[in-house]
Amino acid sequence: MKRTIVYYAPLLVIALIWEGVSRASLVSTDILPPLSTVIVSLIELVRDGELPSNAFASLERAGSGLALAIAFGGSLGILMAWSRGLNAIVNPLVQIFYPVPKSALIPVTSIWLGFGDASKVLLVFLGCMLPITIGAYNGARSSDAVLVWSARSMGSSRLGVLFDVVAPSALPELLNGVRTALALSFVLLVAGELISGRDGLGYLIGFYGAAGSYAPMYAVIITVALLGFGFDRMYQMFTRRLLLWRE
Repeated sequence: MKRTIVYYAPLLVIALIWEGVSRASLVSTDILPPLSTVIVSLIELVRDGELPSNAFASLERAGSGLALAIAFGGSLGILMAWSRGLNAIVNPLVQIFYPVPKSALIPVTSIWLGFGDASKVLLVFLGCMLPITIGAYNGARSSDAVLVWSARSMGSSRLGVLFDVVAPSALPELLNGVRTALALSFVLLVAGELISGRDGLGYLIGFYGAAGSYAPMYAVIITVALLGFGFDRMYQMFTRRLLLWRE
């Protein structure tokens, strides 16, 4: 309990500073409403159903894109480490496109698939696939050669070694890549909805910001932060349970 309080104490300090600065009129409340006002707006958005419906739409898009990225990127990274020919073809492309800002894909996906859900799912998929692919590749490349030789000497097929030795060895690094992609999925989705969305959390931020309704705008921003934090905590718990076999 003490450790938890110390860990989250900075958030409480920031909240108190926010409230105090606004109440003392050190910053215009038109620009930075008091935190208490933002919380009231958050409750109102939840009551009228606007926030839950848009949050569900955003999470559905992010989840679909991330699931596709995990399935395709994870498989691609392991196969790149396993096949020299595939690695020679794909690895240069991964290295070239990895430093490209993922937000640059927003206009591309909008041109390809319009302003609907498909473009947002594709945006999350393309942006999240690369860190997952690199994580899976690095994990598979670090497989213990002794384990691979032992499996082959005991009669395991090449495909059996891939599934029984290489894939489990790649799992820790793959999970680290998925965690990075999880955070990135929120960034890309909100940015995409902010620019070309018709609903979703990013759309709400842009809508209320353009209308000058800053209290609900900050309420939606806080919602995005809490969702991202909550999913990251749950993912870490899932990861620890999944990797218990290593101990």
